[in-house]
Amino acid sequence: MANISAADVAKLRRITLAGMMDCKKALEESGGDFDKAIEIIRKKGQAVANKRADREASEGVVLAKVTPDGKFGAMIVLNSETDFVARNSDFIALAEKILEKALASKPSGLDELKALPLEGSTVGEKVVEYIGITGEKLELSYYDKVTAEHVQAYIHPGNKLATLAGFNKKGLDVQVYKDVAMQIAAMNPVSIDKDDVPEKVIAQEIEIGKDQARREGKPEEMLEKIAQGKLGKFFKESTLLNQDFIKDNKLTVRQYLQSVAKDLKVTGFKRYNLNL
Repeated sequence: MANISAADVAKLRRITLAGMMDCKKALEESGGDFDKAIEIIRKKGQAVANKRADREASEGVVLAKVTPDGKFGAMIVLNSETDFVARNSDFIALAEKILEKALASKPSGLDELKALPLEGSTVGEKVVEYIGITGEKLELSYYDKVTAEHVQAYIHPGNKLATLAGFNKKGLDVQVYKDVAMQIAAMNPVSIDKDDVPEKVIAQEIEIGKDQARREGKPEEMLEKIAQGKLGKFFKESTLLNQDFIKDNKLTVRQYLQSVAKDLKVTGFKRYNLNL
């Protein structure tokens, strides 16, 4: 039997994030061969993944971050079965490594992110490896990005909700950017302005308004007018620029932006809430 040192075990743990005993057993089984030991850990992860495939991974973390130049932001969701695993420092470290890979490589979509190389395997394979460590189903379920002159990231405490917001101007007080990113987190707008709301959503809101008015006994010929009124309220509450600014409800978000710089615009945003 190969002489397995504590340093060897620690090295394998750094590479794979597997537990100390799992690393020791893998090194013993491989006769001290690191490549074989890594493969043993990966196979264990795949075996556990196959067994857990039908389980629901509804917990996890949502992380967002921006590149050093402030012009590209990425957001990922790494799911687990339990909040116990989601709060584990190694699990969060894995999610952070994946996010850093996304920031460095700027993949076009989730599948491309999963295929990127990460520590001797791919991002997708690394997630499978970690399944063998936790014994839970894990899933990299979401990735999106924002590109702009300035991108601001916000992660709500607890890592369950995050946002990215893009702006057409850089170099302003960072609190301005943070205020808007937090507004998006708190108020969950469906679009930047009313003209950006998808037609499907508008049609749905009109039908909801008509149905509500009909159940209230309003005349059929009045339903369209009532629904249009309700649509106006929807635009006010659900489009970012028309919402009341959460830090000063005497202003809309549009008015707040214009008070900072007349030509300041939000060019795009992303929001993900794991609890919904």
